[in-house]
Amino acid sequence: MKRWIIGIVVVALLVVVGGPFVYFHFIQSDPPPRLTVDSVTTSTATGGTSGTAGKRAPLAGTWKVGSGSVVRYRIKETLFGQSGTAVGQTNAVTGSMTIARTKVTAATFTVDMTSVKSGQSQRDGQFQGRIMDTADFPTATFTLTGPIDLAPVPADGAKATYSANGKLTLHGTTKGATFALTTKRTGDVIAVQGDKTITFADYGINNPSGGPASVGDSGELEFLLELQPG
Repeated sequence: MKRWIIGIVVVALLVVVGGPFVYFHFIQSDPPPRLTVDSVTTSTATGGTSGTAGKRAPLAGTWKVGSGSVVRYRIKETLFGQSGTAVGQTNAVTGSMTIARTKVTAATFTVDMTSVKSGQSQRDGQFQGRIMDTADFPTATFTLTGPIDLAPVPADGAKATYSANGKLTLHGTTKGATFALTTKRTGDVIAVQGDKTITFADYGINNPSGGPASVGDSGELEFLLELQPG
């Protein structure tokens, strides 16, 4: 009888410890790489053109979000000592920016939070329910509150970095936020990439930890916008 009890305990330990190891290392797919402006070309952006010198759209004007844009969350999960990375994303992004001469004077972007998916139905249910409560707070928005000076304007295909100050609304809470941006224009497509660490408590977001799974007190917000002449 004693041997049976010991055997049951050993099996239970293998399930508790080995189960998460097998899940994170053999079942769950690797998280997607971080977003980068290098992945955006005119051939992958809807409505893009060849943008040859002298024929591309002028910089000044209105630029609207293209269908290739994406917003993601990235959170580290720990389950019985085994760690993995949870990533959810959506392409349901709308908005525009306005450029006067060489300055971005206005920009507003909205994300449909009800469309965020991770590939795991249970995780998505928690995200849509107790974590982000998308029934009451279906969207997230960012609105620029100060101009961005683009001068000197980089050449076509060259990267540039800027800082964007604005107001970020998540879970019905609005706070000031600054994003470090990396940009690259290729023809008639301006790619804008940014990310920011979000502390859940700052926006009244319930900590995603639940049951044996735990996360820290923050996660990462990532985005890649494909902006096209409006």
